[in-house]
Amino acid sequence: MSAARDYGLDADHVWARPPEGGWTADDLDWLPNLPPHTELIDGSLVLVSPQTRFHTRTMRLLENALLEQAPDDLEAIREMTIKLDKRNRPEPDILVVPVGADTGPLQTWFKPEDVILAVEVVSKDSVERDREVKPRKYAKAGVPYYWRVEENEGLPVVYVFELDPALKSYAPTGIYHDRLKVSLPFPVDIDLTAMNRRR
Repeated sequence: MSAARDYGLDADHVWARPPEGGWTADDLDWLPNLPPHTELIDGSLVLVSPQTRFHTRTMRLLENALLEQAPDDLEAIREMTIKLDKRNRPEPDILVVPVGADTGPLQTWFKPEDVILAVEVVSKDSVERDREVKPRKYAKAGVPYYWRVEENEGLPVVYVFELDPALKSYAPTGIYHDRLKVSLPFPVDIDLTAMNRRR
């Protein structure tokens, strides 16, 4: 029996119908015709809207700065999923992970215990997910640091959170407007006003 028949893919419309109990984290690697950056939240596929210029430029600024400033044993990488559990595989905009978490060129996800920092750049369709749903799930999975980035008058504002391991929830540690300067998870100093510079 074909995968399309097993999982309710309509051959004429190629729309995915979830199996009983919802999709699993492993399904994301083989389901056909999924748009880029599809996530799995509580067993449901989440399709994201096209990225805005603000979103793209903010990701580029933060990824480049984190790559440059991270210790040699860590790397920043964009748009890779975290397999939190069987029913949740979100895709942060940027991750910081150990270099040793690289499992090869076909890798599509990281284990939560390998994620040092998850960064989400909020868009109109992701406000609730990025402010409430994802940080709750990242904290429960033990991700030590979370940054939420929002747009204000064309520039990024970074909300920084650190995990309280006893409560498995995040505590806010700062809000940064023009300059992001933190000491954890490693020293980072980013001019947020440089987002629109080409170099």
